[in-house]
Amino acid sequence: MEVKQRTAKALVTKLSSVSEQTRTEALCELRLMSKHDPEIRPVIADAGAIPLLSETLYAPSQASQENAAATLLNISITSKEPLMSTRGLLDALSHALRSTPSSAAARSAAAATLFSLLTVDSYRPIIGSKRDIVYALIDIIKIPSSDPRSIKDALKALFGLSLYPLNRATVIELGAAAALFSLIVKDGRVGVVEDATAVIAQIAGCEEAGDAFNKVCGIEVLVDLLDLSTGSSGRTKENAVSALLNLVQCGREEVGEDVREVGLGVLDGIAEVAESGTAKGKRKAAELLKIFDARSNGFLERRFDSL
Repeated sequence: MEVKQRTAKALVTKLSSVSEQTRTEALCELRLMSKHDPEIRPVIADAGAIPLLSETLYAPSQASQENAAATLLNISITSKEPLMSTRGLLDALSHALRSTPSSAAARSAAAATLFSLLTVDSYRPIIGSKRDIVYALIDIIKIPSSDPRSIKDALKALFGLSLYPLNRATVIELGAAAALFSLIVKDGRVGVVEDATAVIAQIAGCEEAGDAFNKVCGIEVLVDLLDLSTGSSGRTKENAVSALLNLVQCGREEVGEDVREVGLGVLDGIAEVAESGTAKGKRKAAELLKIFDARSNGFLERRFDSL
């Protein structure tokens, strides 16, 4: 461990060098070490690397940004507290998400770092208060030219943010609903749709969701995803069920009417989740069917009496 400490300290010292080549070489070494050796991640953090890596996210060199963002991501896997306690870190990550010179790799690593930090409950309100970060993540999924990896990482970060109830209104206010549903309709890749519906299911759990979803025909999209003829994945169907249930529980009673107007195909989809989904999915689907049934004079209970 003593050797690792000396190595890390020497490399961190080089990050302050006046020589760009020296800084670049040190960044590459730190990136590789932090990727392949979990034990050295806290050592690198203790050596004072995090403030210097954060500053590097503002560098004009895309390669430097990429290496710095990747190293921060690696460190965040095992040493989250040093990152969150570093002044200006969140601003630097926000810059990497938004900056025009930033490469797709730097944006992706910055979003992934945020998701890593958002696995800690107490960090969610702190990161959620940074509206520029929320907006930048939404912008990534909204821009057609965004690369697939950045979209996936941005969706995961938005999911982590939305796990904290008070962040959901902010996510919706900054335009997430339109961006998410547009992504589902226009993209179509299974993984992207699954991640997008996971975020939708979370933000559906606030009062602002109903109006925002209605403006973009969101309920109709969720209903389509549940129709057996669309061939949606099991995870996507469960997310759609969760979203509809959250909308109903937040007082959007008209959701049941909207679903019934579409026809029984969607109800078959909900029933399928109730029969063969995960334990959590089965519970939510059964609860949703029960709510709809209570508003249709027992028709659904007669139709799905096997549930």
